[in-house]
Amino acid sequence: MDYIWQILPQFAEGAKLTLGLFGITLVLSIPLGLILALMRLSKIKALDWAVNFYIWVMRGTPLMLQIFFIYFALPAANILLPAFTTAVVAFALNYAAYFAEIFRAGIQAVGKGQYEAAKTLGMSYGQTMRRIVLPQMWKKILPPLSNETITLVKDTSLVYVLALQDVMKITFQMVQREFNLTPFFVAAAFYLVMTLVLTWAFQHMEKRYARYDD
Repeated sequence: MDYIWQILPQFAEGAKLTLGLFGITLVLSIPLGLILALMRLSKIKALDWAVNFYIWVMRGTPLMLQIFFIYFALPAANILLPAFTTAVVAFALNYAAYFAEIFRAGIQAVGKGQYEAAKTLGMSYGQTMRRIVLPQMWKKILPPLSNETITLVKDTSLVYVLALQDVMKITFQMVQREFNLTPFFVAAAFYLVMTLVLTWAFQHMEKRYARYDD
């Protein structure tokens, strides 16, 4: 236990970076994913095609490859990004593609009768989406949204390839320096606690929405 208390301050520094990347990615990727979903459902075929192609590329290539592309390939075009900014851009663009498909499925799951009723009431398309469709969509997408959010927590460990001092990078350094496997268990506990908190939060939201179905 003394050793664990000794290494906790270093883990706390790594946790700040991991949690920061997680939070910024959510703040950026969820709105972007919603915009992409609405573009995907647009009657403008060019928009639908462009977004579909973007989603195909983002979901069809590894996130680590996308990180490497932004960090190593973009400088050839005189676009230089710091390591943390590279991680934010890569994660936000990647997860926006996944969220876009979740949002699209949620929007399409809302019955057509809802649109017709809104049109009868004289609502515009924007009012229909904002007041009727999107609130119902959130209730339908909570389970898949929960899964992607939990996956994001674990994917943040990929930033160790950029030499960022996140939880996993610090863990590897400790193990290699001190030949002690305890940091692995501490890191595992950190990720388990994070996923536990997120699981509880989403389950709470699902129960809250379920009350309105009674």
